[in-house]
Amino acid sequence: MVSSQVPVIDLGPWRSGGPEPRAAIAARVDEALQAAGFLLVTGHGVDPALPARIREAARAFFRLPPAVKEPYAVSVGGRGWLGPGAEANSYAEGQASPPDLKESWSCAAEDPTGVAPVDAEWFRPNVWPAEVPELRPLVHEYLDAMRALSDELLELLAAALGLDADHFTRHTGHPTWGFNVNWYPGTETVGPPLPGQFRIGAHTDFGTVTVLDREPGAGGLQIHTEGDGWQDAPYDPAALTVNIGDLLARWTGDRWRAGRHRVLPPPADAPAEELVSLVYFYECDPHTRVESLPAPLGRVTHEPVDSHAYLRSKLDAITVPPTP
Repeated sequence: MVSSQVPVIDLGPWRSGGPEPRAAIAARVDEALQAAGFLLVTGHGVDPALPARIREAARAFFRLPPAVKEPYAVSVGGRGWLGPGAEANSYAEGQASPPDLKESWSCAAEDPTGVAPVDAEWFRPNVWPAEVPELRPLVHEYLDAMRALSDELLELLAAALGLDADHFTRHTGHPTWGFNVNWYPGTETVGPPLPGQFRIGAHTDFGTVTVLDREPGAGGLQIHTEGDGWQDAPYDPAALTVNIGDLLARWTGDRWRAGRHRVLPPPADAPAEELVSLVYFYECDPHTRVESLPAPLGRVTHEPVDSHAYLRSKLDAITVPPTP
């Protein structure tokens, strides 16, 4: 079953343990990322009250009338409100589908590097809703925790491969990242799903690691593994869900799988179900050259890619063009 392939990794023993417990954790992580590309992580130190408060503030925004939200509307990769119909994640896999049944509040890296073309594309100022002023400070606090946790996870992943601790984090001195608060309303808001329509269509993420704080639901997260196909993702209320993205899978020469996943549409037997997810997409420094690890660690030698040319191509792929 999927749950056996997605272990719970407690960061407490990783932080405080001796060489033997750390080696055991690293081996377990390596095995899980080969199988499914997902982990559940506890001992992360994020106060559970913080995501709860972000959800409360975000729901206050999402429940505003569309006309109030419209001035904040952006396309994928922008800073602001991704409204209904803005995104279709299945296109990242080359699969056509109706738009995803969600709305998002999106922000991203904004501290400039001093390199004008890079800053213009990847480090633009974030926008915040004046109607819900409490959202900004809450998200800032959460983002500080996510940045630190993501670097710690990359150090753990380097150890799982037997590499130097900074093998990945030497490329996260001034990284890009994205953060979405995803709102999955019920059918009274989005209407009945069209054939092949999901809250989020099947895809893999694009960067290094993704850290997800989610709510369980009948129309919730599913993950895909070879042999088992689609299964409901395991859930632990104390855990954050972590998956690796395409760039890190390429970096490991496909030793590790980018975690393929989707979010089911509102279920027929619970049409009013409403969920909110907090999704932190970690990447790396702009224009990092991502080269596959050689054998025996790596399994496939990909052509080297520019990390952010790759990311831009994926963001463009999932953007639904505006209706004329």
